[in-house]
Order: sequence, then C-alpha cells, then structure tokens
Amino acid sequence: MPSPKSAIGLKFNAHPRLAGLEASATLAINERSQRLVAEGRRIFRFGLGQSPFPVPDPVVKALQANAHQKDYLPVRGLLPLREAVAAWFRRRYGLTFQAQNILIAPGSKELLFLIQMALDTILILPSPSWVSYHPQSRLAGNSTLWIETREADDWMLRPEALLAACREKLAGKTGVLLLNYPNNPTGATFTTEQLKLLAEAARELGILVLSDEIYGEVDHRHNHHSIASHYPEGTIVTTGLSKWCGAGGWRLGVAAFPEGLASLVDAIANIASETYTSTSAPIQYAAITAFSEDPAIDTYLDDCCRILTFVQAWVRESLLNSGVSVPEGTGGFYHFLNFETHRQALSARGITDSATLCESLLEETGIALLPGTAFGRPANELTVRLSYVDFDGAQALQQLALIEGDQEQAKEVLFPRILEAMQVFSAWVQALD
Repeated sequence: MPSPKSAIGLKFNAHPRLAGLEASATLAINERSQRLVAEGRRIFRFGLGQSPFPVPDPVVKALQANAHQKDYLPVRGLLPLREAVAAWFRRRYGLTFQAQNILIAPGSKELLFLIQMALDTILILPSPSWVSYHPQSRLAGNSTLWIETREADDWMLRPEALLAACREKLAGKTGVLLLNYPNNPTGATFTTEQLKLLAEAARELGILVLSDEIYGEVDHRHNHHSIASHYPEGTIVTTGLSKWCGAGGWRLGVAAFPEGLASLVDAIANIASETYTSTSAPIQYAAITAFSEDPAIDTYLDDCCRILTFVQAWVRESLLNSGVSVPEGTGGFYHFLNFETHRQALSARGITDSATLCESLLEETGIALLPGTAFGRPANELTVRLSYVDFDGAQALQQLALIEGDQEQAKEVLFPRILEAMQVFSAWVQALD
C-alpha cells in the first residue's frame, strides 16, 4: 500500500490490513443522504437502520437525574447495571449469566470487535451478514470463512451448511460463528428448532458462537429465543440500547459470557482498559432503568412492535407487487430485496450489479438503499437492503389507534414518506419493462 501524504506534506505508512478498508456502508449512506438533503434533494432514507422511536420516557428521566455523574466507572461496567442486565437475561430469556461475566461498553459494536481482537480466530460468517463483521475481523488480524445461504431459506444459515463449511478448515484456530437474529439485512429469524440444530452443529465442531441479539426485543411477534439456551457453555450474547430502546446515539452495549470463558472476559477487560477506559457514567446509570422490570417499557416495546409489524407487512406487499422477491421478515427494520426477475430489463440499462442498482435508484428516485455486496453477497447479484424506518416514531406511538382503524389513513398520516417512496419505487420498476 503506497504511503499517503498528509495536507502538510508529512508521509505515513498505513498498515497493510487497512488496504481496501472503506467507511461503514451504513454510516456512509446516512452521511451521503444528509448531504443530498442539504442540497435540496428529496431523499427517502432507507439506508441506515436507526430506530425511529424515541427513548422510553423512564429511561430519559433516569439520564436527566444522573447527568451529574462524572466519575470514571469500572472498566467492566457499573456493577448495579451488570446485575440488572443479568436479571434481564433471566427474566426475558431464561439465561443464567453472572454479573462478573458481563461487560458494558460504548456500543455492542465495540464489544464484537474486542472479542475478535482477543482471539486468534477464524470468523465464520453466513452470507449475507451485517456490514461491519468482516471488516472487524480484518482489523483484528483474523480471517473470515463465509458460508453461502439460500434465498429459499430466507437467507438463514442451515446446520448442514455450517458443518460442511467448517470441517477440517479451522486449522487449529478458534472458530467463532457470528450469528445475528432477527437478522440484519434480511429481517428473518430462527425458530427454536433451528437454533437447537445449529447449537448441536456448533458443539460438534467445538466452535464458539457469538450471538448478536441486538434486535431480539424487536422481534415483531415477541418470540425471540437465544441459542445460548441450547449451547450455554459456548455462546457469548451481545445486545445494547440502540435498537429496542431507540438509543443508538447513547452508545451502550452489553456482552454476556458463560462461566467457562471467564478468562476471555478478563482479557477483553484488559484491552478495554487500554482503549476506551469505561462507558459514559450518566448513560450507564440510566441504563439500569432500561434493563429493569418496568411496565411502561413493556408497553413501549409492545407498541413499537405493533407499528413495525404493520409497516413490514405493507412495505413487503408493495415490493412483491413490483415483482421483487422479499423474505417475510419477522424482526428488526429490514427487507432484503432481490431484483433477479428484472435482470434483463436492468441489464439493458447497464445495471448488472447491486452497487449500480443502488446508485441508479438514489440518483433517479431519491431512494437510498444499500447494495448486497455490503453484506457479503456476490457483486453480480441484484440484492439490496431496505430499512423501513423513514417515519416519525413518536407520532406513530401517539396515534397508534389509527393503525388498527383506517389503515389507508394511517399510511397517509403516520408514514407519508414511506407511502410516497413505495409509489415512486413501483413506478420506477414498472418503467423498466
């Protein structure tokens, strides 16, 4: 990699592992959308998967009450918070984690990276997977083993594919399967039986499972199960406040480790002590409320999921009517679109890959999506991710009754940007043929 030159003429040698590394695709599309809006463009912001809902009021009040907290907190996290998280895992999912084996960090994304930094590992990734998993593996100096999934399986990993991909390919290194469900980018999730079979395969292979369950609380049917229930000795679970608590910008993440991995917890805490030191004190104190039992937060989650269920089904129907294939998502904020049936018409316009497809949609319609290549899919595959969050979540919560009354009125009043985007999208696709 050539030595870049700074604005003042100094040269520096970039590390080889930075070769080809680009800004996170989700953050890049968000910043580009902001620039286009500032230029006066009409942009439908379906690129960044940010919760549209406000932070629950009890959690906001807890932050206000703790704004004076200024001390450095323990590297592992505030003990009362870790105890609240352990109780939350027991209450929600029947999982038994000890407070001493729970880490708090400025975002679960940071914890996912530090876990990979601490291990000499091969990261095992189903394709498609979230945009930052593979780059983090590279930055940590590790390698990635991709496993193909099938659209017929809603792009979800099958245990037989895991076994076939990993046998005799780990070369004495620690294999770490990174699962994310409900899934980003597909919105799909695993059944309990599927999780049992994946757990059996992981145990047979002797690999760790890093289970990113950041969307668990926004499973639209409130039916999320953790693979840690079936593989407790080998599963690390991560979550945080960004998706289910609407607090992405607060940057608070959680990782829970089994007792047998206590030494790994120590190693990661040591790395944390030399990097970010500790997570913001006011945020940690407020998070105790978020992870505590509170009927108001339960009601908030119920209402959010009712809204997301409505939007997910309506947007999917619109996309299917346009001749685009879309799995039936059951969680999170995402649809994963496949334009294969329109390949010939798109090719006639010079669109033969997902990046060009997204660029054309953005320039011609103002609809901002992310290409399948950002999630590990082949460049020539016409897949893209749509995040259906371009609406005012606070207004939707206040006028929730509309959804269960006049649904057409609800679309116009609560989700006007999504309604307009679906009309623009349909017209664009129809013009292809």
